[in-house]
Amino acid sequence: MVQAKTTTALDTQVVADFSAQLRGKLIQPSDAGYEEARKVYNAMIDKHPALIAQCADVADVIAAVNFARTQKLVLAVRGGSHNGPGLGTCDDGLVIDLAQLKGIRVDPEARTVRVEGGCLWGAVDHATHAFGLATPSGFLSTTGVGGLTLGGGIGYLTRAFGLTIDNLLSVDMVLADGSFVTADADKHPDLFWAVRGGGGNFGVVTSFLFRLHPISTVYGGPMMWPIDQTAEVLAYWRDFIKTAPEDINGWFGLVTVPPSPHFPEETHLHKMCAIVWCYTGPLDQAEERFKAIRAFKQPTIDMAGPIPWPALQSMFDGLYPRGLQWYWKADFFTDLDDQTIALHVKYGAQLPTMFSTMHIYPVNGAAHHVGKSDTAFSYREATFSEVIVGVDPDPSNNERMIQWAKDYWMALHPFSAGGGYVNMMMDEGVDQVKAAYRDNYERLAKVKATYDPTNLFSVNQNIAPGA
Repeated sequence: MVQAKTTTALDTQVVADFSAQLRGKLIQPSDAGYEEARKVYNAMIDKHPALIAQCADVADVIAAVNFARTQKLVLAVRGGSHNGPGLGTCDDGLVIDLAQLKGIRVDPEARTVRVEGGCLWGAVDHATHAFGLATPSGFLSTTGVGGLTLGGGIGYLTRAFGLTIDNLLSVDMVLADGSFVTADADKHPDLFWAVRGGGGNFGVVTSFLFRLHPISTVYGGPMMWPIDQTAEVLAYWRDFIKTAPEDINGWFGLVTVPPSPHFPEETHLHKMCAIVWCYTGPLDQAEERFKAIRAFKQPTIDMAGPIPWPALQSMFDGLYPRGLQWYWKADFFTDLDDQTIALHVKYGAQLPTMFSTMHIYPVNGAAHHVGKSDTAFSYREATFSEVIVGVDPDPSNNERMIQWAKDYWMALHPFSAGGGYVNMMMDEGVDQVKAAYRDNYERLAKVKATYDPTNLFSVNQNIAPGA
């Protein structure tokens, strides 16, 4: 039985008293909804928390943090649950589930949006698009706002407007002692510095305030070429994106074409290399701007054109529904030399499942306007963020795709900048966390010691409290 997997013994009256404090539901292993409530986006993660607090408001979050602290429970915080290593859940502890905190308020005059901690990016895009506005996010609209933001936020708008954290104006947070604070450039500036890339180490963010930009219809979508043209296309894209105007973005990927009516039938299940574009400049100039790109080498599949921002952001949602098996490996690169490209050719030809992929995202342009110590996100001098992802619905393929991802990463890592993007790492231990933050780690550890000295918020890419 499920109950046998959860070993934490809690006094029933203490639990009942806690439940009575909540406006939302408190779910236990014996409850009918427990199995569904404990699931996260990555089906490879199979954790059994002792309690799941589905918080209805900030008061519930405060009560849950206080309960975890006083009862000395392992505490996990779940926003969109999109996290690869499943750091929004835990065994035997308490999960604070923010999914009901879905409030969004757009201020079109100030060009800001207030977003509560349980929102997904698709909901934000829907709300802001009505005003012809958007803020930088990621590449799937099913991603949670909280997780993506707190790790940095690399996406389609990075070159034009910076990382998501570069557009973050303030956060409301519940701290480890149960207190509530607003952190921004003036109030708790050390905490505001830390949450811009430092993950969920410092408290529960119940709402975010973002700057918005005039983005409505962009020119974007995928272009694809046969996999045997990977070296040529990747070298072209590398050189182009390093010096391209900031209003043009495009990530490079190695993919298997899904058997979808959106793609020509003769390409179904073929391995291909791809560039997925996003141009935010004047639409009447787009065709001319892309004429030179198309002239480089005619793509086999060309779906780039005018597209509403929310449609581009959600274009690949259907390919990656909840409940697949995921394994991630990540690195930053300052450049991609010929040896690196040769390794992408080698391992790209070995994509182990239809869903498995490799993406390289540009992190230059506006992202380079911020210094490496201005926020917790360290790799401001990097040009590329790479992620290798083994994905499949069938757990029997896990061993094969995990080994492929590890081998691919091990071959490339010596050419990397030394660390990876925390939002695209598995739970890999303190050395990889330190490599992700480099010189910022010591300062992060000091902020951690100030706001969470007992490391209550430890289920994350963890930063231990430091002197």
